[in-house]
Amino acid sequence: MKIGILAAGAPPRALWPAFGDYPAMFRSLLGGRGYGWETYDVAAGVLPADPAECAAYIVTGAAAGVYDPDPWIGALLEFLRAARGRVRLVGVCFGHQAMAQAFGGQVIKSPKGWGVGLHAYDVAERRAWMDGGGAFQLSASHQDQVVQLPPGAAAVGGSDFCPNGLLAYADQPAISCQLHPEFTPAYSIALIEGRRGARLPEAQADAAIESLRRPDDHARFAGWIARFLET
Repeated sequence: MKIGILAAGAPPRALWPAFGDYPAMFRSLLGGRGYGWETYDVAAGVLPADPAECAAYIVTGAAAGVYDPDPWIGALLEFLRAARGRVRLVGVCFGHQAMAQAFGGQVIKSPKGWGVGLHAYDVAERRAWMDGGGAFQLSASHQDQVVQLPPGAAAVGGSDFCPNGLLAYADQPAISCQLHPEFTPAYSIALIEGRRGARLPEAQADAAIESLRRPDDHARFAGWIARFLET
């Protein structure tokens, strides 16, 4: 299976030597399954000429907001609409928001503020690509949230802080999650340290880092993505 990574953003440059870019993180998360990979620098205006170039696409995180007027964001939303129902789609963080916005939902900068650290989502509706377990924990790093679901989307997981955190689409092979299964705890901690003070209050940064010392479910969620892609 050939998977296209729609790279909508990148980690801070200072963290690349230790952690790589977002495509590298997803290849590591889903490695060992025999997938072929193609990366598209969406933020630079590079998109597949035809959705059929790959069997599935992963839309990565980004610092941008899907409501921003940047031309590349509009082009990405148009591509997602063109790909809808033709290929499998997986969105993460900004990708989660982009899919919701493209398909008729609404995304805003949440008045709840930053979601950082290890966040737990309850499973509200089980899908075939999930396992039989309950709540899962992954790294959060976002201010924006999906506040209105697109037609055909169901919130199959979430929390009080982010009710629409895990979406599944009934009318197409598409899923998305606000949390980051591709982030290792070490990367999340480094990211928070870089934002400490200037963008995150000290107390919030401390609490987020402490939460990331607990076990997370990135390997479990990787299995969910793989089952979704392969069924």
